[in-house]
Amino acid sequence: MLATLTFPAVGEPRPLQREETVCVRSADDLRRALRAARERRLVLDTSALNRMLRLDGERNRLELQAATPWRAVAGYLGEHGAVLDAGLRVAVLPDSVGEAVSANAAGPDGTPMVSHVEAITLVTPDGELRRVDREGNLNLFRLAVGGHGLFGVLYSVTLRVDSLLRSAQRAQAPVELDLTGAGVVGGVYRSAEVLVPPEELDRVFTDFRDLAAERRITLQKVLVRKLRPENETFLRWASREWAGLTIVFCTRATLGASVQAAEIHRLLLETALSHGGSFPIGEAPIASLAQLDACYPGVRAFVAEKRRYDPAERMQNRWYRRVAALLRGESRRSSENE
Repeated sequence: MLATLTFPAVGEPRPLQREETVCVRSADDLRRALRAARERRLVLDTSALNRMLRLDGERNRLELQAATPWRAVAGYLGEHGAVLDAGLRVAVLPDSVGEAVSANAAGPDGTPMVSHVEAITLVTPDGELRRVDREGNLNLFRLAVGGHGLFGVLYSVTLRVDSLLRSAQRAQAPVELDLTGAGVVGGVYRSAEVLVPPEELDRVFTDFRDLAAERRITLQKVLVRKLRPENETFLRWASREWAGLTIVFCTRATLGASVQAAEIHRLLLETALSHGGSFPIGEAPIASLAQLDACYPGVRAFVAEKRRYDPAERMQNRWYRRVAALLRGESRRSSENE
């Protein structure tokens, strides 16, 4: 689990400059590293922040370091008589607790992660350790949970164990719809995620098939999952109850097909929007500005808050750079038209 300061995150093209990777194992390590990053570029390896810190049995609260894997959480709670493992097996969660919190990922029953978080502790871009919850620093809590790591590096998360266990008990595995048995020989499998009002599912599937026929792509399957709403985070991707769809499609393994795939991805988003749907905020890098505005009218305020908390924009990743570029492009066009 890496946190990136200033330069590209894991899986992105790296700059030519030599980067220093710093392994952190404590909150003090994090503070020193972020303060050092004022002078030089760093990659923070936070994978060692994977320990349980405190279990409050009376309040059903568990504080753990942010890089702790979910399987370790399930094992630890199992030792204390709380069964979480079965629910996590059907959940579509990032590997670590911190990643799930940063994305506000849906838990086992489709409830976004913010509902299971009591508090977070993070080190801000200026190197300050801050504990954030609904009673203290509420605005930062709303921004950082689901904030894609842009407001600081998570050190620890305090989970509401009772809430998480209820979610695990109500867990439902995604329903897989096999749309076709044939793929493209030597093709590349790609996926897109959209959010659809449950009552619109049949019409959306019809439009997906029409789109596939028109564009000559192969739809392989669709995973459908019930997602529950929340109203606590700043970006609020789960603004209502949704059917979350993951569409797997196949294209040829050519450069032209790769360009086409991005267009297909946006058309799938547009199809969902035409039926009153949306897309998870993590899909923003592929969306158009019009699509982003339609689904997340608060994104400009989010970027403004990011720059207020981090004026030097030291915490960056691909998601943020894409969103910022879309907004800069709009600003540039407005200036040209004046």
